[in-house]
Amino acid sequence: MDLAYEEIKEYHALHSYVEEHYQFGKINYLFVDEVQMCPKFELAINSLYSKGKYDIYVTGSNAFLLSADLATLFTGRYIEIHVFPFSFREYCRYYDDVTDKDKLFDDYSMKGGLAGSYAYRTEEDRTNYIKEVYETIVTRDLVQKYALPDTWVLQRLSEFLMDNISNLTSPNKVSQMLTANETPTNHVTIGKYIKYLCNAFVFYDIKRYDIRGKKYLESSEKFYLCDTGIRYAILGSRNMDYGRVYENIVCIELIRRGYDVYVGKLYQKEIDFVAQRGSEKIYIQVSDNISGQETFERECSPLLQIRDAYPKMIIARTRHPKYSYEGIEVHDIADWLLQG
Repeated sequence: MDLAYEEIKEYHALHSYVEEHYQFGKINYLFVDEVQMCPKFELAINSLYSKGKYDIYVTGSNAFLLSADLATLFTGRYIEIHVFPFSFREYCRYYDDVTDKDKLFDDYSMKGGLAGSYAYRTEEDRTNYIKEVYETIVTRDLVQKYALPDTWVLQRLSEFLMDNISNLTSPNKVSQMLTANETPTNHVTIGKYIKYLCNAFVFYDIKRYDIRGKKYLESSEKFYLCDTGIRYAILGSRNMDYGRVYENIVCIELIRRGYDVYVGKLYQKEIDFVAQRGSEKIYIQVSDNISGQETFERECSPLLQIRDAYPKMIIARTRHPKYSYEGIEVHDIADWLLQG
């Protein structure tokens, strides 16, 4: 922060500063960033809002601007806007001097959408930037907000979830795995820490949905990282599985497009995603390479068993234009991401 504005980290001073700079006869926009650095900021913001003469935008740390907290602080007088990392479409617009779509997608899969990292010229500097962003959220903001006693468990948990994207997971299973790997913990602690990571939008929890029984299943969930670039920066190429990376990209893109996303269960088979938006529903399978007949049939099989008339699609790295098979749309992932 510019030291010239150090004094307005006190909420009375913030209120006075804004009022002193109000301009009559104009629309006055107020942008307050890193708002959590001003204790009791809500008192200043609520007072300014009550005057009805400012269009106010407040941004800050994910860990400190949670939906539950905002509802308490502003008593319903706000609209929450989730800001996602860059989509592939935005990434392509940023690198508009590159025309090779396949190269752009391969780079995006590794770099991710944290646009601040694009300013760095070397791979080392870029990954260090992403690590710093990640560690600020996980080892500083969350620890500070929830007064967590054990940062080591939180770090190991986060890395475990990154390494197990697209696997069904439960707090009990995670606690057993971490304890077996010399990080003693229990399912209660893990359950709380998972909630904190999801509250801060580091991970998104995707629940299971029984397609045949039309009900939600609570036994286990899948967790997807907010940006695949973080996984690569923290874990490197260890256990690199492009199918899981693509599944993560598709999941976040569906959420970005406004869908509610679930993991589908039909008999003993699994549908990667059931995406719902209003009356719209789509069944989606995601894969890396479906050029082999056996793999293609494995991806199609659960979709073909669904008896309703909602659209069904496979999203994979086909490098071909969209085509149909038995009523299933088959999309190249890069093209699908660019469709918007």
